[in-house]
Amino acid sequence: MTRKYAVIGTGAIGGYYGAMLQKAGFPVHFLLRSDYEIAHKQGLTVESVNGDFKLPKIAAYHNSKEMPVCDVIIVALKATQNHILSQILPPILHENSVIVLLQNGIDLEPQVAQIPGVKKVIGGLCSICCYKIAPASLQHLAYGQITLGEYRQNYQACGITPLLKAVSDDFQKAGIPIKTSPDLMYSRWQKLVWNIPYNSLSVILDATTAEIMENPASRQLVTEIMQEVLLGATATNRDIPDSFIQEMLSHTEKLETPYLTSMKLDYNARRPLEIEAILHNPLKIAQTAGIKLPKIQTLYAQLKFLRDRHCQNH
Repeated sequence: MTRKYAVIGTGAIGGYYGAMLQKAGFPVHFLLRSDYEIAHKQGLTVESVNGDFKLPKIAAYHNSKEMPVCDVIIVALKATQNHILSQILPPILHENSVIVLLQNGIDLEPQVAQIPGVKKVIGGLCSICCYKIAPASLQHLAYGQITLGEYRQNYQACGITPLLKAVSDDFQKAGIPIKTSPDLMYSRWQKLVWNIPYNSLSVILDATTAEIMENPASRQLVTEIMQEVLLGATATNRDIPDSFIQEMLSHTEKLETPYLTSMKLDYNARRPLEIEAILHNPLKIAQTAGIKLPKIQTLYAQLKFLRDRHCQNH
């Protein structure tokens, strides 16, 4: 069986993975907003470290009501836009459709699972350096792995399910490196170990990851924030080993080019910041368990100030 795919949010992430799937022969239907006209006429262009390619013709749509029902729906919108999914998803769902949620943060899948017609959700965490350089034109600079885990109510660990394996196999056939997670909640906390300190500090300090790592004071702060994330994970009975912190620090030091985080790019472009999904949701989870995360709480307050000032000046 060849599964039919939809991509909701054809920006850098959705555009790249959707293009890879179409290139491999899977039928893919792309929902676009500002890039719709150009993509409809000219297709998608991908400049990649793994080889440039162009899809001269794609199935492009401006409204999900015009799209066919699909087997797998990749949601690559920013988490700040999840409130519109209740209008976008129902027209393209059939009884066995699965949502693949490629988003940063935590506690996102429960909201999507409550949308009428949604029965199966897979969470996805992307490790990729990819930018939109022009309408319907992407540049993939490094990495590309996705960690996929199936969501079950209350984030019960459910192992490597047949559904998870089937979707993972499709991505691997498309040349997308995949890691399957038996425990989605554990993997989401792992991603936050990197996302919370670097996304937050890149905005607050106006710095690249390289600049943050080169300064002893900010590097120490990153380490302390990571330790709080590990503490937060214990609120959900997920114990991430201390060695994972050094792994993330070493990984960041080895980035070949100074890296602007997704939150910093959003801030520079005056787009909404994903501070609720990346900071507030983990803070709420920890607070419910009676665990205080003062450094992360401070980051959240600072980012709210910067976000609100941005909105006032825009």
